[in-house]
Amino acid sequence: MKKISAQQQDAPNTFVDDEVIDLRKIWVVLLRNKWGIILVPLLAAMLAYLYVSTLTPIYRATSTLLIQPPSSNIVGIQGVESITGNNEFLQTQFELLKSRQLAELVVKELNFVADVIPSENDEATADDRLERAISSFRRTISISPRQNTQLVDISVEMADPETAARAATVLARGYIELQIQGRLEVTTQATNWMSRRLSELEDELKASERRLQDYVEQEDLVDMGGITTVEAAELSQINDRLIDARQAFARAENEYRQIADYTADEWRMQATAPAVRSNSLIAEFIGAEVRARARVDELSQRYGPQHPRMIEAQDELTAATESLRGQVRQVAASIEQAYRLSESNLASLQAAFNANREDIRDVQAKATQFRQLEREVESNRALYDRFLTRLNETSATADIEEVNARIIDAAIVPKSPVKPRVMRSAGITGILALMAVIGLAFLREQLDNRIRSSSDVDEKLRVPMLGLTPLQKKASRSEIARLYLSETERTFSEAIRTIRTGVVLSGLDNPDKRILITSSVPGEGKTSLACNLASALGQLERVILIEADMRNPTLKHVYGMEKNQPGLADVLAQNATLEQSVHHVDGIAVLACGTLPPDPLELLSSNRFNDLLGQLNQEYDRIVIDAPPVHAVTDPLVLASCANAVLYVVKSDAMAAPMVLKGLSRFDEFDAPVLGVVLSHFDANKSGQYGYGYKYANDGYYDYYGYSSNKKA
Repeated sequence: MKKISAQQQDAPNTFVDDEVIDLRKIWVVLLRNKWGIILVPLLAAMLAYLYVSTLTPIYRATSTLLIQPPSSNIVGIQGVESITGNNEFLQTQFELLKSRQLAELVVKELNFVADVIPSENDEATADDRLERAISSFRRTISISPRQNTQLVDISVEMADPETAARAATVLARGYIELQIQGRLEVTTQATNWMSRRLSELEDELKASERRLQDYVEQEDLVDMGGITTVEAAELSQINDRLIDARQAFARAENEYRQIADYTADEWRMQATAPAVRSNSLIAEFIGAEVRARARVDELSQRYGPQHPRMIEAQDELTAATESLRGQVRQVAASIEQAYRLSESNLASLQAAFNANREDIRDVQAKATQFRQLEREVESNRALYDRFLTRLNETSATADIEEVNARIIDAAIVPKSPVKPRVMRSAGITGILALMAVIGLAFLREQLDNRIRSSSDVDEKLRVPMLGLTPLQKKASRSEIARLYLSETERTFSEAIRTIRTGVVLSGLDNPDKRILITSSVPGEGKTSLACNLASALGQLERVILIEADMRNPTLKHVYGMEKNQPGLADVLAQNATLEQSVHHVDGIAVLACGTLPPDPLELLSSNRFNDLLGQLNQEYDRIVIDAPPVHAVTDPLVLASCANAVLYVVKSDAMAAPMVLKGLSRFDEFDAPVLGVVLSHFDANKSGQYGYGYKYANDGYYDYYGYSSNKKA
C-alpha cells in the first residue's frame, strides 16, 4: 500500500512537465473557458466597432515633390563645413517641410484661423489663435520619403477632403516659393558679402605688393636667382680644393710624425723611418756605407790599425757615414717643410670656405624672404581674381529663379477616409481581448489549486487514483447512495466497478478486509461511495457497511430504516445486540449509527469497538466503514488504526489541493494505509473530457455493446 509523503505537498502545478508542453492540458484550459474566450473578444470587437464608427472620418491628401541636392555653391569655393551628404540635405528639407514658417504660410492663405472657435471664457488674442491654428495644422502634416529616390510625399489629414487637398498643394507650392525666396536672399547676401570681401582683398594685394617692393629696395636686390647660383658655384670649387688640401695635409702629417720624435743627433733612427728610407739617395748612401764597413772588416783581419790600407779604408767609411748623415738630415728637413706648407694651405682654404659659406647663407636668407613676399603677392592676386570673377557671375545670374524642387504630383481630393479604420480597429481589439482572456484563463488555471481531474490527483497529490464517480445532477443524495444497483445509470455503475476492481486487486495476496472511507469536509460524497462500493463488493463476497460517522448519520434515511432502529452506538453501549442492529438490504449487511451518542470518539476508541470489528471479521469477508471527514473531527484517525486500507474521497472542482494534502498528511502521521483517492462529482464536460483517461458511456462504450447508459438492459 502507498503511504503519503510530506514531499507530496510540493507537487508542481504547471503546464510543462520535464520541459515538454502538455497540449492536452492547454486544450482543457481553453475548452473550460470556451465561452469567455468566444464571447469576450466578440463583445470587445463589437464595442470597438460601434465606438470607432462614431468617430469623425479623416481624409488624407498627398502631394509628391522631387527634391534635388544643389550642384554648386555661391562662391565656388568648396569649404570643409559644406561637404555634406545627400541624406543630411534631404533630412533637412523634410524638417523644413514641417517648419512653422511654412505652416504659417498655409494657415494664412487658407484662413484656418477662422476655424479656431474660442470658448466662452477664452480671452485669446488674434496672435494666440494664429498660433493654435499653426500648431493644429502642423499635427496634420506627415512627410514620407520614398526609399532610394529623391521623391517625398507630403500628406495632410483633415476631416474635409477638399480642404486637405488644397492644404497639401499649398504646402508643396509654398515650400518651392520659400526655396526661391531663400535662394534670392542668399544670392543677394552673397553678392554684398563678396563686394565687401573683394575690397578687402584688393587692399591686402596692394599692401603685399608694397611690402615686396620695399624689401627689394632695402636689400638692394637685383637677381636673387643669379646671385645665389654664382655664390653656390664658388663655394663648390673651394670645397673641392679644401678636400684635396686635407688629403695632402694628412699625407704630410703622417710622414712628419715618423721623424718628429727624434733629434738631429738621432739621425740613424730617422733613417729607419719609411718616409726617409723610401728616398732613393738615402738607399744609395746606405749601400755605400755598408760596402765601406764591409771593406774595413775584411782588412782588419789582415792588417793592423796603422796600416796604410787600413787607414784608407777607415777614411772611406767615415766619409760614407758623413754623407749618409747629411742626406738624412736634408730629407728630414724637406719632410718637415712639406708638412708646414700643407698645414698653412689647409688653414687658408678653410678660412676662405667659411667666409664664402656665410655669404651664401646671407644671400639665401634674403632669397627666402623675397620668395615669401612674392608668394603672398601671388596668393592675394589669385584670390582677388577669383572673387572678382565669381562676383561678376553672381551678379549676372542674380535674377534667375533656380530652385532644386518641383511638384511631381499635385494633391487630389481623396474619396475615402484613412481613419478611423473600423474593421481593423475592431479586429485588433478583438485579438487583444482574445489574448487577454486566454492569458487570464491560464493565469487563473495556474492560481487555481482545486482538484478537477485525475491528472490533478497525479500531479498535485501524488497518490494513486482508484477511480472517479460521475456527477449526477438530477438524482438525490439517497438515490445516489444506491445508484450502483440502478439499471438506468450504467456510467455510474461502471465507475463503481472500476473502484471495486482497484480495491480487490490491491490486496490479492493479503486482502484488505477493513476499508475506511473518508474525505476532507462534508458533502464530498464519501457516504454515497461507501454505500455503492459495499453493494458492488456484496456481489462478490459477504460485506457489512458500518456507519462510523455518528455526528451526521444518513444510512437510515438511505436504506429506509425505522427511526428507532438500533445501530453501532447501541451495540457499543450494550443497549442492543449485534443481530438486532444489523439491517440486511441490497445484498449487504448495514450497521447504521443508531442512537446518537454524546461522545462518538469515546465509543470508537474503546476496546468494545475493536472487539466488535474482530467479531465481524469472522462473519464477513469485507468491512466498509463510513468515517467522518478528516478536517471536521479526529474520529477518522482513530478509525484508521483499525482499518487495513483508507479510501480518500475528493470532490471534483471543489477541494483545494493544500486542504486535501493536509488531510492525507494526517493519516501519514499515524501510519494509516491510504490505498488511494476517489474523485467524486466528476463532470466530464466541464473538465474538458480530460479526467480518468477515458469516458464511460458518453463515448459510446455501452452503445457499442448494444445498450445505452440511460436505458435498461
